[in-house]
Amino acid sequence: MTAHVVQFSGGIGSFAAAVRVAEKHGTDNLTLLIADTGIEDPDLWRFAEDTSRLFGVPLTKVADGRTPWQVFRDKRFLGNDRLAPCTRALKQIPCRTWMETHRDPADTLVYIGIEPTARDRARIPAIARAWKPWRTRFPLCSKREPTLTKKELFQEACALGVAPPRLYELGFSHNNCGGTCVRAGMRQWRHLLDVMPDRYAYAEAQEEDLRRLLGPVTILRQQRKGVSRPLPLAELRRVHEAAPMLPGEPVMTAVDRNETMGGVVR
Repeated sequence: MTAHVVQFSGGIGSFAAAVRVAEKHGTDNLTLLIADTGIEDPDLWRFAEDTSRLFGVPLTKVADGRTPWQVFRDKRFLGNDRLAPCTRALKQIPCRTWMETHRDPADTLVYIGIEPTARDRARIPAIARAWKPWRTRFPLCSKREPTLTKKELFQEACALGVAPPRLYELGFSHNNCGGTCVRAGMRQWRHLLDVMPDRYAYAEAQEEDLRRLLGPVTILRQQRKGVSRPLPLAELRRVHEAAPMLPGEPVMTAVDRNETMGGVVR
């Protein structure tokens, strides 16, 4: 009998994927596989538990045991919007290790909840390659599936009695790493400073500690007149306090702009 493993990130896309898998295949052979990075917003776990109760399926949680900041120290490399070793260490490897131990590729399907935008559809081949030898499916990108906006996915969750994660309501594009994902762009960091200044302060302190350890490294870089330079979070905070974002200015993350996450959905 085929096993159905949803790569459940705690985001609305993977929730919607799980709904479609449960509707089509039932829940007897359904697994909700989720990786704990150690810095997720507490409401992600509320959302995950609500999802677990909806399907009557326990969460299968895997964890490396470190946070991204600990990974950066161990790797002696500060993650950024171009390269983030935390993704592989805290999500991809633990999930793959669990799969190698518990699921035979011959009778297992892995479901990824990427949303049906042109940018995300372009990531499908890379994600499928990263998951081999397991076969992958992308329920929200099926030709038979109507194209739904994120707002419509939120409405779908509410109709099923599951409130979406609060980071979305707070204006974040994704529900990962408590809003402190190092792959986020400058706008999201400025937004984080506005809505969760304590989290920004913690990330700033972690970056400063890594700068003392590794030298003048930074999460962000700033482009001016074709020249790129490091932009510490401390400096961004001072600039932002002098000139805040306009109300309603969209938050765009680096993850929104590019790259695959090797099958780990946000």
